[in-house]
Amino acid sequence: MARPLSLDIRVRVASALSEGATTRQAAKRFGISVASAVRIGQLARSGRGVAPRWMGGTRKPILRGKAADLVRELLASKPDWTVRALAGELKVRGVEVSPDSVWRFLRREGLSFKKNPGGQRTAPPEGGEVPRSLEDASAPA
Repeated sequence: MARPLSLDIRVRVASALSEGATTRQAAKRFGISVASAVRIGQLARSGRGVAPRWMGGTRKPILRGKAADLVRELLASKPDWTVRALAGELKVRGVEVSPDSVWRFLRREGLSFKKNPGGQRTAPPEGGEVPRSLEDASAPA
């Protein structure tokens, strides 16, 4: 994964450029691309500093603060919301979010809604036969 050049290299490149080296010479001397040397020179000349800027990362969650409290309140009153229904109820209450944002919030909160906590098949209906496994379904009859 890409990462910014260290501040030490950036300061040295800026210093070399201010002493009269061309961008190509500075790039070759410090083992960086010409484009990086150009950008560092532009930053140094504009007075904005040569420190690396923020790269990528995650956005702050939409559901935080009062909106997060509202979701928790809704879940306390009715724990079996679907994600889409919860997003719809939030929209009615003035919080515009997508179902995906609601799902990510629930995942961050450690909430999951499994129909069967053990991850096993449900029991057969009372007096019914046990469902066949998927392996048996493709066996010759």
